[in-house]
Amino acid sequence: MPAPATVLVVCTANICRSPMAAGLLSHAFAARPAPLRSLRIVSAGVAARTGELVSENSVIALRKAGIDISGHRSQPLMQQMLDDAFVVLCMTESHRAMIQLQAEPAPKNLFLFREFMPEASDKEICDPYGGTLKIYEAARDEMVEALPSLLEALRVLLAAKPA
Repeated sequence: MPAPATVLVVCTANICRSPMAAGLLSHAFAARPAPLRSLRIVSAGVAARTGELVSENSVIALRKAGIDISGHRSQPLMQQMLDDAFVVLCMTESHRAMIQLQAEPAPKNLFLFREFMPEASDKEICDPYGGTLKIYEAARDEMVEALPSLLEALRVLLAAKPA
């Protein structure tokens, strides 16, 4: 049996946005039928150090949604992660640009987390690092808002994926 497809979520330091996004995706995937349910989620940062604790406000913001990410530890983005990923989801255009410039080869399925939102929507999720809990909750809510369109896009991509 083949390994489950991996969704890689990327931000800067892998202590705020990408751990929150990974937690939200894990929660959302668990409530969906296969193949979404079987997706594996990994998060990393383009400028992350290994083993940093997730920010306290990220933990609190997700705990309010019933999701525990307190055990997350940061990890730097590595080429092998990109090679292994079926889809890479970035928080900002600068994350996508860094990956496109530095990865060899660049991932084929490289998107913004909010890329599949309606045209009028802001596509980037700003870094809440150092901000108030309210700012972290706003970032969380921007991710939650994107989940329906993102899950549908992932479902379509999976359906088109060669076996």
